[in-house]
Amino acid sequence: MVDFGMFQGLPELQELNGKIPQIPFSKLTGVLLTHAHLDHCGRLPILYRQGYSGKIYMTKATREILELTLLDTLKLARHGEGPVLFSEQDVSSVLRSASIVDYHVPFQLGSVTVEFFDAGHILGSASIVLTDATKKIVFSGDIGNFPEDIVRPTEFIKEADSIIMESTYGDRLHPVEDVDALLGEQVKAIEQSGGTLLIPSFSIERTQDLLHRFDHLKTSRKIAAQTKIYLDSPMGSSVTDIYEKHPELYNDELSEHARHDNPFNFQGFHEVRDSKESQSIHHEIGPKVIIAGSGMMNGGRILSHAKFYLPSPSTRLLFVGFQAEGTMGRRIIEGAEYVLIDGTEVLVRAEVAVIHALSAHADQKQLLDWFGHISSPQKVFLVHGENPAREVLGDLIKHIAPKVKVHMPDYEEEISL
Repeated sequence: MVDFGMFQGLPELQELNGKIPQIPFSKLTGVLLTHAHLDHCGRLPILYRQGYSGKIYMTKATREILELTLLDTLKLARHGEGPVLFSEQDVSSVLRSASIVDYHVPFQLGSVTVEFFDAGHILGSASIVLTDATKKIVFSGDIGNFPEDIVRPTEFIKEADSIIMESTYGDRLHPVEDVDALLGEQVKAIEQSGGTLLIPSFSIERTQDLLHRFDHLKTSRKIAAQTKIYLDSPMGSSVTDIYEKHPELYNDELSEHARHDNPFNFQGFHEVRDSKESQSIHHEIGPKVIIAGSGMMNGGRILSHAKFYLPSPSTRLLFVGFQAEGTMGRRIIEGAEYVLIDGTEVLVRAEVAVIHALSAHADQKQLLDWFGHISSPQKVFLVHGENPAREVLGDLIKHIAPKVKVHMPDYEEEISL
């Protein structure tokens, strides 16, 4: 098995999380994990309730982030933000069973040789190649937006017979934006007005990218050194600690930065660890930036800040990631005048902005580039994407590689390779 994640987004999709797939879990030879995002790892604890007793293979950084992801998911579920699918004991079973894998070090799993390559998506992410006596199968995992902002570049794979490939942005290109300039403009605006800039952010990769960019903006004096920037995300802080432990996975620019300075810390930076301190931010006078989870505003500390600050016209709300259908973030972007927070209708008077270019996923051009490096594939299976994205990407692959059979699997469809 490769990955076992949670469905996210619309309620009808999330309901599938409680449905146990008809898989003979006890007969699995092994489980491979590409990375520690919830949509790839969120149901791993269920494995051990269903009779699996083997190992889960992953990189060291993925193991460290995985623990945070699973425990945070359990905590949020117990606070009413999603169903409780597993327990601490189930999480412990996953962590005890983790087997650490290095990139480019093949290992044997039954009759199959397994090798991990750096996918460049987040810290520790992997594409996985499975080889037996007759064929080679590539699982792309989530392919990074290369060249990546802070982690090492996506590695290309030379050959395969079959490819199981993600297609998240198969129907679009990332816009060309000067992200640092856009961030700087938002901060300069609240520096002049004395207002607050709210940034809902994903804890993994996006938060660390933002901190690194704010470091550069302050060092280059494009924003004021004294402007307070709060990271009000316990998980975001913990993930940042893990990033600081793995400089071997940084890209060249971040590696050079880390030789003389912490790339995630700077003058005016404040980490908020407890909820009491989080609420005290509301009493701080003057311009400030608050980075908080969750990234789609469907939970987390961003909600208390939104409830307090959204009614003020001096507030700016900046989205820096994808907002799924049905989330509060999506509703605000689409022009909602009010949002419901803790049973209260909150007026949205804040100025709303979006930066589209900050994505950890490859766009259409990058997906095709990644695919094009693989020689002589016979089949490609497009997964991890909405149908319009899969259809567009599939048509393009058929055009550039007409001999390759393109298939878009349905949920629970079985295919023999």
